[in-house]
Amino acid sequence: MKVGIVGASFARSAYLPALRHVEGAQVVALASGRLESARSAADEFGVPAAYDDWQEMLDRHSPDLVLIATPTDLHAPITLAALERGAHVLCEKPTAMDAREAATMLDKAEGLGRLHMIDHELRFNPNRARVAEMIANGDLGEIRHVNVANIGASWANPAARPKGDWWSLAEHGGGRLGANGSHQVDMLRWWLGPVASLVGQALTVIPNRVDKTTGEPWTATADDVAYFTMQMQTGALAQVFMSGVAANNIGNLTQVFGSKGTILLDNEDEKLLFAKVGGAFEDITVADPLAALPGLNKGIWNVSVVAALRELTAAIVEGRKLRAGATFFDGLANQQVLDAVKKSTATRAWVDLPAERK
Repeated sequence: MKVGIVGASFARSAYLPALRHVEGAQVVALASGRLESARSAADEFGVPAAYDDWQEMLDRHSPDLVLIATPTDLHAPITLAALERGAHVLCEKPTAMDAREAATMLDKAEGLGRLHMIDHELRFNPNRARVAEMIANGDLGEIRHVNVANIGASWANPAARPKGDWWSLAEHGGGRLGANGSHQVDMLRWWLGPVASLVGQALTVIPNRVDKTTGEPWTATADDVAYFTMQMQTGALAQVFMSGVAANNIGNLTQVFGSKGTILLDNEDEKLLFAKVGGAFEDITVADPLAALPGLNKGIWNVSVVAALRELTAAIVEGRKLRAGATFFDGLANQQVLDAVKKSTATRAWVDLPAERK
């Protein structure tokens, strides 16, 4: 299976190490906005061709599978071009710039009969899969509310980001809402089902920034703080608060409160704790056997990509639909939630979500 990758940074940290453990996958080319980045990653992992033009890469190699890890504003055009050239696609999150683009990507993939996946890799993490199973089995009873907090300091210093950093520019699809919020939304939809309505804000708390090297002032336009409350169709409430401008890193904490018990999951130690009504918390952590594979970068994100890519490539070879993971259907539903947060920011009101496509 010929694999082409667009985006050198995440390719080097996650895709390329993971693909060494995916049977039958051969990376034939890698493209990046900077040719030196593409060549450096390609040389390190023995990829035979490197480009600074993703269209040329697609034309020259006709890959069977394309992995896309670029700024968000490039997701739709690269996805559509790859699909039209006969490739199946894995696209990074957030899906697109808006729901219109996400729907176009979905329609194209379905119309051409291609497999499609959004890289919400934590659907393949054993601890989060355990939570999904426990909720589905009724071990927690009726889910009443969920709290998710993701607090960091990486954007707190006005000189922390270089001028032109796409993560800080709304016109390129940057911001905490897309970067982290999309993962939280996917996890909550996976666990609890569709979102009925929400209220929230995506804010730029530190717009005035300076380049960390030159000292040149510039303006950030993407959100560095985002928070929202979702009412799920089940009636459960889910609250998410994300900040990149705190003075200290607190990390990611997830709390699930049901009528029969409570789940706690902290990314700091990745321990999964469960307490029944009136009982003490017990450690029910599930180890990920993939973490022992050689050459992977540390962290649940990099490890979980292996299982995601194994499932996607197996589905391609076997000519079947995905059995696990987030598809472009999930990507569209996710994007509708992110769009609703932005609408709520402008209107300062609750926003109802449309029915999800299936």
